[in-house]
Amino acid sequence: MAFSGDETVKPQTGSTELQALLDEAGMARTVARMAAEILERDGDDVMLVGIHTRGVPLADRVAKALEESAGRKVAVGLLDITLYRDDVGPWRAAHQQPVLKKTVLPSNIDDRIIYLVDDVLFTGRTIRAALDTLIDYGRPLAVRLAVLVDRGHRELPIAADVVGRSLETTRDEDVQVRFKETDGVDGIWIGREVKHAG
Repeated sequence: MAFSGDETVKPQTGSTELQALLDEAGMARTVARMAAEILERDGDDVMLVGIHTRGVPLADRVAKALEESAGRKVAVGLLDITLYRDDVGPWRAAHQQPVLKKTVLPSNIDDRIIYLVDDVLFTGRTIRAALDTLIDYGRPLAVRLAVLVDRGHRELPIAADVVGRSLETTRDEDVQVRFKETDGVDGIWIGREVKHAG
């Protein structure tokens, strides 16, 4: 199924309209382009580290595309940043505290080129937490950032090295990225509040 630029998905509630930006085929092309950029910049001797939750399937897909181009296995890890987030702490009720996930790094990260991989880059706070988490495991040669979507509105001085798609958004718009591995469907949507007259 191909999405046109103005195609909309019927909202789940009466207050939000979802506009489809990228379908399964479009996501596959974008991932392939991201892998090509990584290969051109740093070769295939890199480690991709996906940030939970949707950075994990994205890292797996980029690694697969790299492997198809380079003909060799690419190291892939996954990172849980929960304890390093700046919105988690004793001031939050117990039922609001996020659940810890696994951090798995396939090898020593010292002197490696690491690509942190995430689905959406927004304020930069998630990436700040990811950097703090990663450095606890060693001293990489370099840490770069690859994201599927950069939607702007940074609150910290953080920029992506590889971007699948840049979007101009307002702060109150909702960028939704979905993967078959986590959500049963591939696609990118942007949600906008529907204004009702009266």
